[in-house]
Amino acid sequence: MNENELNFSEIVKMIETRRSNAYKKVNEELISLYWDFGKYISEKVNDANWGEKIVDKLVEFMKREYPTMKGFNRAGIYRMKQFYETYKDSEIVAPLVRQISWSHNVMILGATNSIEEKEFYIRMCIKNNYSKRELNRQLSSGYFYRYMLSDGKANQSIAKVTGEEDYPNTKLLDTYSLEFLDLPRNYSERDLKKSIISNMKDFILEIGKDFTFVGEEYRIQVGNQDFYIDLLCYNRTLSCLVAFELKIGEFQPEYISKMDFYLEALDRQEKKENENPSVGVILCSGKNEQVVEYAMSRSMSPTMVSQYSLKLIDKKILENKLREIANIVENNEEENE
Repeated sequence: MNENELNFSEIVKMIETRRSNAYKKVNEELISLYWDFGKYISEKVNDANWGEKIVDKLVEFMKREYPTMKGFNRAGIYRMKQFYETYKDSEIVAPLVRQISWSHNVMILGATNSIEEKEFYIRMCIKNNYSKRELNRQLSSGYFYRYMLSDGKANQSIAKVTGEEDYPNTKLLDTYSLEFLDLPRNYSERDLKKSIISNMKDFILEIGKDFTFVGEEYRIQVGNQDFYIDLLCYNRTLSCLVAFELKIGEFQPEYISKMDFYLEALDRQEKKENENPSVGVILCSGKNEQVVEYAMSRSMSPTMVSQYSLKLIDKKILENKLREIANIVENNEEENE
């Protein structure tokens, strides 16, 4: 290689790696500082000799001694107190909070209820390196509740099992929120597909960052006839092709046989030797659970029937539904004891 061909890629890699490591270390120290402040304030507030007045005294002290340090106003200090008190008893979650930024921690603190929900979004941030915009979108769309309410039946046919260390792992959802699509009032399947392609970054965020887009109207040829899959993706964690069929109406049983045909063709013609069998997602604007259950009862197909919403679903509705299911499971367990 001559001098003109040098691109110094190894130097770039070294610099970027060190920069990333330095940022992580600085962030970890900053979160530890906020944690220690929160602990100090929590203990002093609970001390009868100090109480709430300690906060005002600390605000005055920080203004006087460290005027350039941001976030140490009254609201900020109480947030540090809340941060410490929320996670101090959780041996699992407490170490994780240092792996994401303070702004991400604050967003999760303010938009979630249970410690399980908080852990879910923290792990999602760590795994997917969410920007603030991406995290805000997942929080607003109730991704945690939609994830927990999805049974991911299609995944059961996949040989590769995702380990607990990858939690929250890849799961095909029962309900997808496509509120980011700019569709006309009376849209067609073509409009739906075109809009998804135009908003592919947001679509990938919704279905999971382990997905990569392969193509639209993906052609497969069987018996000298051409057939076209609406959207074809690949999932890196599941190591398989994922075919999406888009429908603007309610789910119909005949959609299953069509998807089975596509998956068989993909497995015979496109699947590599080291990959798992292909998976299908039939994405409809609505579905009747009993119709889906009947249609799938005799099928071994690795296909998921999901519905989509063009508006953000009220998180309270999702939360109540999850609570109802949890209560049913708990009552059944008590009856079986």
